[in-house]
Amino acid sequence: MKFAQTVLAASLAMVIAAQAHAAVSAQEAAKLGTSLTLVGAEKAGNADGSIPAYAGGLTTPPASFKAGDSMRPDPFANEKPVLVIDGKNVDQFKGALTATTVELAKRFPTFHINVYPTHRTVSLPKAVLENGVKNATGAKSLEGGLAVDNVLPGVPFPIPQTGNEAMWNFLLRFQGVSINSKYDSWNVDSAGVPSLATTGQAFISYPIYENLAQPISSADVYYQMKLSYTGPARRAGEAVMLKDAANPLQQPRRAWQYLPGQRRVKLAPNLAYDTPNPGTAGAGTYDDVFVFNGALDRYDWKLVGKQEMIVPYNTYKLTYAQDPKALTTANHLAPDYVRWEKHRVWVVEGTLKSGARHIYAKRRFYLDEDSWTALASDQYDARGQLYRGSFAFLSQSYDKQTPDSTPFMIYDLVGGSYNINGVVGPYGGIKYIDPLSKAQWSSESLAGAGIR
Repeated sequence: MKFAQTVLAASLAMVIAAQAHAAVSAQEAAKLGTSLTLVGAEKAGNADGSIPAYAGGLTTPPASFKAGDSMRPDPFANEKPVLVIDGKNVDQFKGALTATTVELAKRFPTFHINVYPTHRTVSLPKAVLENGVKNATGAKSLEGGLAVDNVLPGVPFPIPQTGNEAMWNFLLRFQGVSINSKYDSWNVDSAGVPSLATTGQAFISYPIYENLAQPISSADVYYQMKLSYTGPARRAGEAVMLKDAANPLQQPRRAWQYLPGQRRVKLAPNLAYDTPNPGTAGAGTYDDVFVFNGALDRYDWKLVGKQEMIVPYNTYKLTYAQDPKALTTANHLAPDYVRWEKHRVWVVEGTLKSGARHIYAKRRFYLDEDSWTALASDQYDARGQLYRGSFAFLSQSYDKQTPDSTPFMIYDLVGGSYNINGVVGPYGGIKYIDPLSKAQWSSESLAGAGIR
């Protein structure tokens, strides 16, 4: 009997360790919809008025928008910058800028930051918002925060208590259900010469949002992506597929690759973490995609807190730009294509665990309070030196009640080069489609996608 009790106690201890219940109290959750928005952002503006109060986001398209079009006109095209920051005055504002932004301003006289009036444009479907409120007292984290369970489709932890919870808010954020876009990925080398890394056709799906009433279990796939490359000629015909589950320790990323020279689909478990991403010609890693993606298990995550930051935001001009060569100037993106605004962000730091392997020893992420999008990050090497920095370019798809951050980029501050990915403007913009069939998400479907 004593032995059985000991075994039972040990089993219960393991369960408790594996399940860190992340619910906040009902009293704390009552802030959602009062002082906080339903995703956990501060509803009020800031002290000096430079960040306005949240008023529901942008839901009315500008008059120039054509219903059903996937190219979305900039609703703020006539606005002028209220501030310009460059190398001469950057030290005055460095507390509100990422380390990468400050380094670019100090390093390149041609780099500047056009700061515009802030617009809190993010708007999400009502059911997604309501699910976030329910999650506040019901969602669970597992495996010490490395997995989630019993999460309704929406923000899992709108009042986050840990860095892991904030990162799960980012990973599970609402971005629509299914997206299809043709895009370019461009590299600019240290000599300022742009070259096409890849042209691809992307299908991205968030299957957890197909049924908003169905809680997410730890075994569910929350993100899947299928890419088929059509250019340049050396990459044409290649295809990859990735699937991520809510418990990556029990079900690690599943990945497949089709190479036309081999004419077969093969498992590719290395398409994760710091494996160089061929879609960027090696300029970034697989987990640099969209600033971060994949499992959290190689880092210890710290919730630093909330901060007012000047970040890229409402970047319609860049997202829907039709001439990529106009974007890709020497040393940095063309400054006048990037709109910057002041927003509140959650700051989260990831520090590489002892014994874990990754080219980044520390990563610092800046998560938008209104959408939970990772707007930027700073990556540091093992010496503690700034190595790379990433940005995502957020715009609200006002006709779909969906925030989008398809274009993203990474600066290599050691090599002096950069990559911008998700350049969709030349190909018709961001397209929201009906979900693909299960057969179209099978590994066998890659062979057909990759035929040239």
